[in-house]
Amino acid sequence: MIPLGDNNDDRKITPYVNYALIAANILVFVLFQQLGANANFILSYSTVPAEILSGTDITENGLLATPIPVYGTLLTSMFMHGSIAHIGGNMLYLWVFGDNLENRMGHARYLAFYLICGLIASLSHVLLASVMGKDMFIPSLGASGAISGVLGGYLLLFPKNQVRVLAVAVVITVPAFVTLGLWIALQLFSGWGSLSDSEGGGGVAYAAHIGGFIAGLLLVRFFARSAQANLS
Repeated sequence: MIPLGDNNDDRKITPYVNYALIAANILVFVLFQQLGANANFILSYSTVPAEILSGTDITENGLLATPIPVYGTLLTSMFMHGSIAHIGGNMLYLWVFGDNLENRMGHARYLAFYLICGLIASLSHVLLASVMGKDMFIPSLGASGAISGVLGGYLLLFPKNQVRVLAVAVVITVPAFVTLGLWIALQLFSGWGSLSDSEGGGGVAYAAHIGGFIAGLLLVRFFARSAQANLS
């Protein structure tokens, strides 16, 4: 199911931060990544597990020099994408679900929540890569981890909110817990299947999705309560 929109009747603020995050992702993809064609930029600013664990820049195994401290790639990689389909899907989810959290948390707290979830997601990827002993030199990039945190927070705060989705060729309305429940179930199923594949590789990236989602579930109440306390 592809989300198209949700119920925003209770929105009281304009989600400037969510708009800015979407714009930043698109600008990086278009201007710096050149629609994914700039391999040098991707190899320089993506998160590489071996670099994070060692704290040193690696210029072998096909990698290029990183112009910033390697830990900075945990942040820069959150604004990069591998393809038009990749950024399109991520920005759609952020557009549909992010504004509700920003409305509940406020601008500054929503931005902090988003970035923290993204960092935890990237570290989850690095940790699992280390444990599994694979993908250590494969760059990872994308806003998926941070957006997974947004989805986790949304699921906890708005489980019954109505979401319009495209199912097959029909637009229907379902509760958020159905849409997002199916999403996390797919991540768990796909991640487990990929990790079971001894040929290696791409499945480790699901750790970022799952780690970000769990971070969102655990942190959202704190950020929402802090915002309410600030208003009272």
